[in-house]
Amino acid sequence: MAGFSSFFVLLQAWLLIFATVCAADFYKLLGISRNASQKEIKKAYRQMSLKFHPDKNKEEGAADKFSEIARAYEVLSDEEKKEIYDRHGEEGLKQHEQRGGGGGGGGFDDFFSGFGFDPFGQQRGRRQQENRTPSVDLPLEVTLEELYKGTTYDVQYVRQVLCLRWEMCMKTNQECQGPGIRLRRQQIAPGFVQQVQQHDERCVAPGKMWLKSCAECPNKTETEKIELTIDVTKGMRPNEQITFEEVTDEKPGYKPGDLNFIIKEKEHPEYHRDGDNLYKTIEIPLVQALTGFSLTLNKLDGEAFDVSINDVIESDQVVRVPGKGMPRRSGRGFGDLYITFEVDFPDKLSDPQKAAIKKALDPEGKHKVKAGNSEL
Repeated sequence: MAGFSSFFVLLQAWLLIFATVCAADFYKLLGISRNASQKEIKKAYRQMSLKFHPDKNKEEGAADKFSEIARAYEVLSDEEKKEIYDRHGEEGLKQHEQRGGGGGGGGFDDFFSGFGFDPFGQQRGRRQQENRTPSVDLPLEVTLEELYKGTTYDVQYVRQVLCLRWEMCMKTNQECQGPGIRLRRQQIAPGFVQQVQQHDERCVAPGKMWLKSCAECPNKTETEKIELTIDVTKGMRPNEQITFEEVTDEKPGYKPGDLNFIIKEKEHPEYHRDGDNLYKTIEIPLVQALTGFSLTLNKLDGEAFDVSINDVIESDQVVRVPGKGMPRRSGRGFGDLYITFEVDFPDKLSDPQKAAIKKALDPEGKHKVKAGNSEL
């Protein structure tokens, strides 16, 4: 029996070592050193999550990679979890979380969910409804050329973030049921208690109230500038959103809202767009409309291509040029280009010109104008 126990202990140790070796390196996942600052960790996370976001990266395995990156950031952005991970690896961190030392969502939201409180004395376990600060929508004006080729913008966004030691400015108050919600009990008669829900900005989380005039964080938040890289992919359409999750203002008891950049397409002097198709109007002289022609056009990336017309073109006739429109949003091919030709008729013709046209188009003089019922 003793031998079996020893074998079991050795097996557990071997499995722990194996799991530690096989576990992902969170620092390598984010592409940072082990001495990286919180600012560097946050910046690396934004870049990597944007690269592997399932909505933008359709490659196989991108979704799994995105989840691993999110887990890495969850751990490295939390000082306590980061310290445990640095000392004992991912397996040690999992054991810590299983013993009730945290886990799940992590970060700001988990800190408050740990203060859950049920006013009726029932076991705490259900998750509080998620409170978030307002999301922000900002217009992003881009040219048709940028939507054709794709581009990136590096921008700064100014937001309010929690003070470094904001946790020091809270005190326990079981009347607080969540951000801004206070449940007060009033005895109205022997054996009868009335519960009154009130709005109280000092309540920042279940069981937690903000200390007024706290020296550690007198204003609750402070201004921060963050660097964002906006990735405008090929073929994006007007009113599409590019979203940075949870980067708007922070507030005690709330998760930050999302920052949405809304694509606004600038007017183009030559082309206009409908979906994946482009439209263009070209004026041609009568002689080309009758005899055919060839012209050279440029795509929105500057590449030249030729359009040849051998048939007679009527005024306002539309010709479709396959594959010369916008890149398809799916990444598979291009839309079409539709050219409307407007025929420029001469203001007048000389007698020799009229005679030459008649000879070319009606050499035997058979074509006569039929008046019908028309009145002149």
